[in-house]
Amino acid sequence: MTPVTPGMMTPSGVTPTGHKAMAMATPTPGHMMAMTPEQLQAWRWEKEIDERNRPLSDDDLESMFPPGYKVLQPPAGYVPIRTPARKLTATPTPMSTTTGFYIQTEDKQTKFVDLQPKGNLPLLKPEDAQYFDKLLVDVDEESLPPEEQKERKIMKLLLKIKNGTPPMRKAALRQVTDKAREFGAGPLFNQILPLLMSPTLEDQERHLLVKVIDRVLYKLDDLVRPYVHKILVVIEPLLIDEDYYARVEGREIISNLAKAAGLATMISTMRPDIDNIDEYVRNTTARAFAVVASALGIPSLLPFLKAVCRSKKSWQARHTGIKIVQQIAILMGCAILPHLRSLVEIIEHGLVDEQQKVRTITALALAALAEAATPYGIESFDSVLKPLWKGIRTHRGKGLAAFLKAIGYLIPLMDAEYANYYTREVMIILIREFQSPDEEMKKIVLKVVKQCCATDGVESQYIKDEILPPFFKHFWNHRMALDRRNYRQLVDTTVEIANKTGACEIVTRIVDDLKDENEAYRKMVMETLEKVLTNLGASDIDSRLEEQLIDGILYAFQEQTTEDVVMLNGFGAIVNALGKRVKPYLPQICGTILWRLNNKSAKVRQQAADLISRTAVVMKTCQEEKLMGHLGVVLYEYLGEEYPEVLGSILGALKAIVNVIGMHKMTPPIKDLLPRLTPILKNRHEKANILLIFQVQENCIDLVGRIADRGAEYVSAREWMRICFELLELLKAHKKAIRRAAVNTFGYIAKAIGPHDVLATLLNNLRVQERQNRVCTTVAIAIVSETCSPFTVLPGLMNEYRVPELNVQNGVLKSLSFMFEYIGEMGKDYIYAVTPLLEDALMDRDLVHRQTACAAIKHMALGVYGFGCEDALVHLLNHVWPNIFETSPHLVQAFFDCADGLRVALGPQRMLQYSLQGLFHPARKVREVYWKVYNTLYVGGQDALVPGFPRVPNDPKNQYVRYEMDYIL
Repeated sequence: MTPVTPGMMTPSGVTPTGHKAMAMATPTPGHMMAMTPEQLQAWRWEKEIDERNRPLSDDDLESMFPPGYKVLQPPAGYVPIRTPARKLTATPTPMSTTTGFYIQTEDKQTKFVDLQPKGNLPLLKPEDAQYFDKLLVDVDEESLPPEEQKERKIMKLLLKIKNGTPPMRKAALRQVTDKAREFGAGPLFNQILPLLMSPTLEDQERHLLVKVIDRVLYKLDDLVRPYVHKILVVIEPLLIDEDYYARVEGREIISNLAKAAGLATMISTMRPDIDNIDEYVRNTTARAFAVVASALGIPSLLPFLKAVCRSKKSWQARHTGIKIVQQIAILMGCAILPHLRSLVEIIEHGLVDEQQKVRTITALALAALAEAATPYGIESFDSVLKPLWKGIRTHRGKGLAAFLKAIGYLIPLMDAEYANYYTREVMIILIREFQSPDEEMKKIVLKVVKQCCATDGVESQYIKDEILPPFFKHFWNHRMALDRRNYRQLVDTTVEIANKTGACEIVTRIVDDLKDENEAYRKMVMETLEKVLTNLGASDIDSRLEEQLIDGILYAFQEQTTEDVVMLNGFGAIVNALGKRVKPYLPQICGTILWRLNNKSAKVRQQAADLISRTAVVMKTCQEEKLMGHLGVVLYEYLGEEYPEVLGSILGALKAIVNVIGMHKMTPPIKDLLPRLTPILKNRHEKANILLIFQVQENCIDLVGRIADRGAEYVSAREWMRICFELLELLKAHKKAIRRAAVNTFGYIAKAIGPHDVLATLLNNLRVQERQNRVCTTVAIAIVSETCSPFTVLPGLMNEYRVPELNVQNGVLKSLSFMFEYIGEMGKDYIYAVTPLLEDALMDRDLVHRQTACAAIKHMALGVYGFGCEDALVHLLNHVWPNIFETSPHLVQAFFDCADGLRVALGPQRMLQYSLQGLFHPARKVREVYWKVYNTLYVGGQDALVPGFPRVPNDPKNQYVRYEMDYIL
């Protein structure tokens, strides 16, 4: 029993934990009486654990082990650790801590903060360390050998290009380009190529490194030859990359490499890869050769291709050679036409090659050549028509698919008579292959049928009798609807057949499938009907078929499980195609729409509202204004919709109804509708998707704009002003369409309530900080001045210029610029009024003032050309001209634009007089800019300059004067 000391009694009501508990005595039975049930439970548990964990005695061990074991004596001098403090600290989890054990993650970021290169270099990413590790070692660069110095220099420049800020990158790129020959091809490519192969390289970084290679290749020129193979190994895989831009960049580098290294080097480098046993290598090599052909011209590569395609040594070489021709056709398109006959002659023997793969690639190459040459060049293919026709009778599987593809592209090139004959011949094989289970074969067969049916010589009756029955039997089934690529091809082929046979023939065969139990199949039918009726109209559809159509589309529309745009588009297109004939069915259609507008699913409600937008015009044609009025009231009641995507569609539907029914007949009346729209303009739907908010705002502004344009009198001026303030907020919108709609609406409102109040609101908005907001405001002011005549706006606008604030003054000048752009020749009445203001702006120290004033003068000059305002324009030109020596890019551009505008208004001779004074100035900077002005004059008015050139007097030896001009003048 552990003795109990008075100082170690448990304080009542508090159970000690941690070290205190460990140092306490075991309670005696007397103490147990005073224990709470929880403490008693804990004591029992602790006692049981102690019992289980007690050390084993010698007797216990003897009973556990079999005979033959003996106790070993401990080594001399061994002292066991018996200090209690050591035991306590060795406990894995102290009782006072609540957190458990966890694996610590290595923080790479903090690790790499220390491992950063010294000097003015960008931060090194963790994955970059293996390429730029030498920059982490701080060394005295002067003491290094020249090769290492060069290596470090290149490394620093590449790091700046890869990870630096735009100015740093620009400077480094220029330095690498300028010093490319000094650095040498070896050191440069030894560092750039490993970087390009990095698996962690981002698209932007790859783009920058491609840029470096491009510029370096241009500078190094023929020095790059020893490294062509290394570069190709890295760049060729880009040609088959999934990313389109990676492929473009790969082609760009190989093209520049071919120009730098020359054809001989490219061929000698890539020749071994042509018959490589690895198909991946042969594929990339073929693509690379196609790029070389596009860079250096097809004729230069033809002798080599001829030799490769006739190679006796290996079928792989022949295969690659023919694939090069295929890739050239795909890459260069119609640019192959001058060389078409040569290319066909090079590969034609491949159609009868003993190797199946060579025959297949030859047919595919011919298909690519025919596609690129469309609609010309059938005479170049004369020699291959016979082997192709033999081939489709002897081949099966992939080979047959390739041969059919080639014939499919050749038939559209033929004359009508031949096309008809060959179509009938090939159709026997195609109809046989309709039942092929191979998906790839199905796709090619559909494509060829489409091409044959689109050709002029093929008669409608032949298609109806021979093609349609097996076509619908084998292709119009559920399986085709499930495979996306086959689905698309089947729809396109059916639409092409309908173009030949007429809509009725196709619609009759598939209309009942609108009630099929398979939804994917119903969608395929709906999409086909939509395209057929949009192309051909519904004139040949009889009343029975019309009933079936309406019944089918209503069923398909109501039975959707996933709301899809295909059904919506199909329904809208069919109703619009039938036009007036839909009148008897409109109550039923509107009943369906109203029922679905009340559905609990947001998608269903949205689709119903979208359908109203699609069918509003037809309802108007059928004179169902009462029905539309009822729909308008229902939509008005749904303006409290909580889902932004549904609200956007409801607003779109209201807009469609307002458009066709007119303001005066609209129910609810406009005076009730507009106040409900104002809160929607304000509402930002914080939790909603940003794109959906845009849709709501755009539809709402469009509707408000339409009301302001056509029914402004139904709403009070105060309400319009309130809307003006809301529209100011929308000038900050990210989407351009919303800003444009808001700006146009200002014009409509100004027209309705007069410009003064609207102008005051807009001028006040020029004081804000946001540039985009100010620019939109200036456009709105210009539109107001155009709609309400400039004289209503100009006094207030020019008065605002007196405010001594840069933003306001620049805004006024920009408004003038847009205004003169919009009002055109009306500017002749206002040019003298604004001349003093522009004069002041052109003398301002601020660059932007002068830049915007130049833009305003350009538009003004173009507008008043031929109206006798030359005196004001010459006066303004005298203020514009001193800006000729400015270096700010924007102001330089504005000056040249202005000079061009003034050339039109004042004539090139007047501008020539200004430019002659600096053309032969001793200072190069002066000459450069003056010649630039002269060149634009020459381009714009070369003939008009002749009378302005100075006369060169005759001297005793030479006759310079041309008297004929004097006679004319």
